[in-house]
Amino acid sequence: MIRNVVFDIGGVLVDWNPQHLYRKLIADAAERERFLAEICPQSWNEEQDAGRPLAAGTAAQVARFPQHADLISAYYGRWEEMLAGPVPGTPDLLLRLHARQTPLYALTNWPAELFPIGRRRFPFLKLFRGIVVSGEEGVIKPDPAIFAILGERHALRAEECLFIDDNPANVAAAAALGFAAHRFTDAASLERWLTELGLLD
Repeated sequence: MIRNVVFDIGGVLVDWNPQHLYRKLIADAAERERFLAEICPQSWNEEQDAGRPLAAGTAAQVARFPQHADLISAYYGRWEEMLAGPVPGTPDLLLRLHARQTPLYALTNWPAELFPIGRRRFPFLKLFRGIVVSGEEGVIKPDPAIFAILGERHALRAEECLFIDDNPANVAAAAALGFAAHRFTDAASLERWLTELGLLD
């Protein structure tokens, strides 16, 4: 029986995307895509998600690409501009689950230094009984170790948890550990799935 629901935050509840910032900084779409693929790629951001200090991550990348120093520095210097707001419809599902007294948890890849911004911007994060933040733990999804931290800290059994994430690798990792796992695409599809599981009316 599913007793607990575990949410990813970025891409599921919060619309975070570097494009939101860099559309303001790099007008040419092809140049912008190249910058985000080669200069400030997701693999580099994940090092900060895993606990490396933002200043150290920025300095390392500026040293590699000094000609792009200003654009690299903007990544975390103007990081809040990557937050477009809540993902449409998903916070409403969170509220409905909470109203049914469903235990809610979050497991997020997020730099520790920046998570206070998320808490301030998105009051619905207070609905979670617990949030495991990768940057605070020094390990990121899809590493099974971060799922173990969630389970041990909050006395959760994987087979009693539904895990929701937009990243296929994270969903696959959760499923391999025994979670009921759902790849998030939109709130309407998630609502149908939650209803089929009996978690929503």
